[in-house]
Amino acid sequence: MKKSYDAIFENNKKWVESQVANNSDFFKNLSATQTPDFLYIGCSDSRVSAEEMMGMKPGELFVHRNIANVVNALDMSSTAVIQYAVEHLKVKHIIVCGHYGCGGVKAAMTPQDLGLLNPWLRNIRDVYRLHQQELDAFDDEQKRYDRLVELNVQEQCINVIKMAVVQEQYLLDEYPVVHGWVFDMRTGTIIDLEIDFEKTLKDIQKIYNLTDSDWVMSRKKNKNLI
Repeated sequence: MKKSYDAIFENNKKWVESQVANNSDFFKNLSATQTPDFLYIGCSDSRVSAEEMMGMKPGELFVHRNIANVVNALDMSSTAVIQYAVEHLKVKHIIVCGHYGCGGVKAAMTPQDLGLLNPWLRNIRDVYRLHQQELDAFDDEQKRYDRLVELNVQEQCINVIKMAVVQEQYLLDEYPVVHGWVFDMRTGTIIDLEIDFEKTLKDIQKIYNLTDSDWVMSRKKNKNLI
């Protein structure tokens, strides 16, 4: 156990040496600031490394991960990350990425008491309830499982779009745009679910429009005058 733990520091030392060898100012530049264009919201699964599968370098990707890539309005962790990424980092894209073989989604399909996980998994079970007719039409359990992974991503994208900070920033600057992806560990490929952000925003705003305020409209008016 200690040997595997100590190996982390040895790996870190080698990583530092390799970065400095390629660019002597690497850590000076890295410590200066961060200006990522992307916020990635993914699953905590140890097999899914956002930066590695996307080919991104340190500083290019702002990351939040939890079980089954859930965005819940009552979860201060995910909402704080989104607020900070949109309002302060000015990210241009928000990506919600699930993955086939997700243990959280599988657990949500299992009719059993999972203790403290129950409230969290209820978010995914609610997705199943919303799309039960489509999901129950699958005879193949694996296909049903994969489809729930996709639908969960879709619903979490909608939850992101519901947020006031996302709607307001998009009204002012036409970004961020929300995307839904699934990572297929069986092939290593990223699948774009092609979420129609503008249509989704328009569809939900009858109920979830949080931009109709004097403050937002004043900011938009002033911005257009510059």
